[in-house]
Amino acid sequence: MRAIILCILLVLTAGQSRADDKEELSQLLHHFIENAASSAEVHRRFWAEDLIYTSSAGKRFGKTQIMQGMEVSPDEPVTMRYAAEDIDIRLLGDTAIVAFKLVANDRSNGVKNYYFNTGTFAKRKGDWYVVAWQATQIPNEGKPSEKK
Repeated sequence: MRAIILCILLVLTAGQSRADDKEELSQLLHHFIENAASSAEVHRRFWAEDLIYTSSAGKRFGKTQIMQGMEVSPDEPVTMRYAAEDIDIRLLGDTAIVAFKLVANDRSNGVKNYYFNTGTFAKRKGDWYVVAWQATQIPNEGKPSEKK
């Protein structure tokens, strides 16, 4: 009888832990997307040191190059605004796959571009970090971008 109760408790606890991980990953992604254009600290926290990033332009690089790209003048206006839609989080133990549609809105000219993004997260010392990322621009019926 004790073994059955223990099994039930383990199953219930594991289910809650998975829900907690999904919520944590969702919050991490949203915080990153909302602040990615203006915060080097957000990038430093989000990407693992051993990151493999494949851009929508077909270039592959790591965290060092991303951090170098964040070295901008504080006077430079931030015109990009990002949002994540259609988020799909799949947990595989201490690894998670997060797929979503990224909306990139350039407020200086009203152009919106859309990308499919897939990130592989690893839980290290209790925190989630991105170890691999793939971005693919979604074509807009032959147009390079969409003005809204």
